[in-house]
Amino acid sequence: MIQRLFSLLLSLALLVPCGCGQNLPAANAAQEPPAAVSAPDELPEETEMPAEVPPEPSEPEPPAPTTATLAVCGDAMSHMPVTNDAWDGEKYDYVRVMNGAKSYVEAADYAVVNLETTLAGGPKYSGYPAFNSPDDMARGLKELGFDLCLTANNHSLDKGWSGLSRTLDVLDEVGLAHVGTSRSQEERDANLVVADVGGISVAFLGYTYGTNGIPVPKDHPYCINIFNTDYLSGLRTPDKERLTADLEQAKAANTDLIAVMIHWGVEYQTKQNAYQEELADFLFANGADIILGGHSHVPQPMELRTLEDGRQGFMCYSLGNFISSQNDEYTDTTAVLTLELTRDNETGETQVTGYTYAPMYMLDREAGAKPRFQLLDIYETLEAGEAGTSLTGRLEKAVADCHKIFGEAGDPKAASAQ
Repeated sequence: MIQRLFSLLLSLALLVPCGCGQNLPAANAAQEPPAAVSAPDELPEETEMPAEVPPEPSEPEPPAPTTATLAVCGDAMSHMPVTNDAWDGEKYDYVRVMNGAKSYVEAADYAVVNLETTLAGGPKYSGYPAFNSPDDMARGLKELGFDLCLTANNHSLDKGWSGLSRTLDVLDEVGLAHVGTSRSQEERDANLVVADVGGISVAFLGYTYGTNGIPVPKDHPYCINIFNTDYLSGLRTPDKERLTADLEQAKAANTDLIAVMIHWGVEYQTKQNAYQEELADFLFANGADIILGGHSHVPQPMELRTLEDGRQGFMCYSLGNFISSQNDEYTDTTAVLTLELTRDNETGETQVTGYTYAPMYMLDREAGAKPRFQLLDIYETLEAGEAGTSLTGRLEKAVADCHKIFGEAGDPKAASAQ
């Protein structure tokens, strides 16, 4: 009993607070944070997270190539029957005469033609043998979509120095560039036309074999680019020194391509001669990339060739007449040529990468008809079903002649027409 009482008193004594001056916290009071625990002598080594590996940089996309088109037409001539037919009572409407080519010329980034006449002033106009055509011919070429005319040909001096210089004045007035003839030594020294062909720069040079026996005026020796030193006689000695210097000047212009427009060859021959081939080889070897010929009044071959230095060179010996009143065999057959030009914007290399042509036929409805002359897009005319039996036969022959002379590969509609 005494032992149980002693145990109870001991339990009560343990519940009484010590006399240390401290009060116990109330039940709802905030608890003090526990005392900081001393850090051990060594911390466990932290586990390193793997660094994020940046993705491999992707190769930049190569720049897309630049592709452009150059349209080329043959000899634009206005014999008097054509001049008279172009008159509509108010003006000379050459657009109507040439309209068959319009869609191809307009669609190209740049278009060139050989202007084989003078614009020496009227109203007294003339045809063969000494051409002088209305100023409206230049306006018509511009309206059709042409950008540049070759003015160096065997008819450039038909009306003398004044006719040559006035022709250039008219072309300037209507906004047509020109190459091959000059009004001053300063113009001759410049000598070339640098054109922007759909983002591709092309330097154009222009020449003729001669002037139909008309001497170059002594007071104006710079007025026409003739590539033969014997232009009044044999027509067989190329002025290589002059041609080389001009091509060097073109190369110094640092254009993507160099094109030479040239009046040469033998009239009414559907194949080039050895002299044309030799001269073409010389021009290519000295920097030309494109050679565009004329003068024969009938079609002559064209080709895309790989040159000795690896460049692609394009050659067209002649497209024949663009417009004229001639209707002997082949003289009424021509084409609008379209060259595809491509620049590799990674390497800077530029070349002709392809070509096509659209066969054309110069219709002569004979004297008394109005209108009399009309350049026809052959396939378009055949597809429209507007040609009679006689004309259909002539158009089909013209297409066959284009295939025979130019080659069928360049005609994109050849397969479907068969």
